[in-house]
Amino acid sequence: MKATIWHNPACGTSRKTLAILEEAPGLAVTVVEYLKAPPSAEKLAQLYRDAGITPQQGLRLRGTDAEERGLPAASDAEVLAAMAADPKLIERPLVETGKGVRLCRPQEIVREIL
Repeated sequence: MKATIWHNPACGTSRKTLAILEEAPGLAVTVVEYLKAPPSAEKLAQLYRDAGITPQQGLRLRGTDAEERGLPAASDAEVLAAMAADPKLIERPLVETGKGVRLCRPQEIVREIL
């Protein structure tokens, strides 16, 4: 099975999630450092749809200016465009496998899609 993690190496939760993925037998892991290679608004929309959450639920509030910009109350399209333009607004880590997508906070949630 394959897994893709949208990862921030400076984030403890993201590092712990990556460790779980790397320990899973038979799993081929692709690591995307999303701050360097941000996903498109379309890819984010697909990830959140597949995870069963809204873009607003995938919005990182801590350490960002998302609230000052009014993003928690903005439309899906506005939130997705803001995330694509400024990837620090993306809550992490997001993991996608053949079994689904999860926003892995806490990191143990990743086990649901392994």
